[in-house]
Amino acid sequence: MPLSDQKIKDLELRANSIRESIIGMLLEAGSGHTAGPLGMADVFATLYFHALKHDPRRPDWLDRDRIVLSNGHICPVLYATMAHAGYFPVDELKTLRKFGSRLQGHPHREFLPMIENSSGPLGSGLAQAVGMALADRIDHGRSTSRRIYCLMSDGEHDAGNTWEAVLLAGKEKLNNIVAIVDRNNIQIDGYTEDIMPLEPFANKYMTFNWHVIEIDGNDIREIARALDEAKTIFEKPTVIVAHTIPGKGVAEFERKYEWHGKAPSKAEADMALKELRTLGGRIKSEHE
Repeated sequence: MPLSDQKIKDLELRANSIRESIIGMLLEAGSGHTAGPLGMADVFATLYFHALKHDPRRPDWLDRDRIVLSNGHICPVLYATMAHAGYFPVDELKTLRKFGSRLQGHPHREFLPMIENSSGPLGSGLAQAVGMALADRIDHGRSTSRRIYCLMSDGEHDAGNTWEAVLLAGKEKLNNIVAIVDRNNIQIDGYTEDIMPLEPFANKYMTFNWHVIEIDGNDIREIARALDEAKTIFEKPTVIVAHTIPGKGVAEFERKYEWHGKAPSKAEADMALKELRTLGGRIKSEHE
């Protein structure tokens, strides 16, 4: 069902608030990744506040959908979204990367409710998700209603084990997997197409028997439509190739690979928060 204008506004404001939290937590930590988390805020907001079957009051609910974060370095957007959804207090975001914090620089599955996997080494997440999907099929057959959402980076497709998982999911027709690839075209050393060209990216997944949906990953309406479409695909796994702007929302950060793996200074964070607050006000006024 198409989203109402009010729902679009609510999700855009959620995403903007998540971006503000990301800037604040990175500033407090003094380290971390900026571009990817900002770029994926729209996807995470739409997942947690529209498409995902979950309950923050029951993080161990057996029938919940699973979120597997493969590119663990973008965990600030995962932590911020979970906090805004009610899994833990928003104030705890200030402990990112601190000694003894539950919010480590890469997620640890035993530290927080609904963290389904520990991640860090790139290229492992889809294999973990395939294992979960196969286990669900063994337990429940093809009638399982639970979905495994695997969030991935484009750069980690340089890793061979990613493609092993792609092949296996296609072979087994794992329709309970939805991979979401952040196609932002950057990685820590530069632009993906300079380091290890990935195009024709979507065609590779299609060749391996996946249903492919390409979207603007910063357009809430397109994200929601793709997530809804994925639920209607029963004969194969689905991948959503989300073309995002790294650093989205802060003009100084956007599309610059240098912001892949560094945190803002105090002055840069103040500038970013001012820009995001202005954007939030514009979102409110545009929908009134």
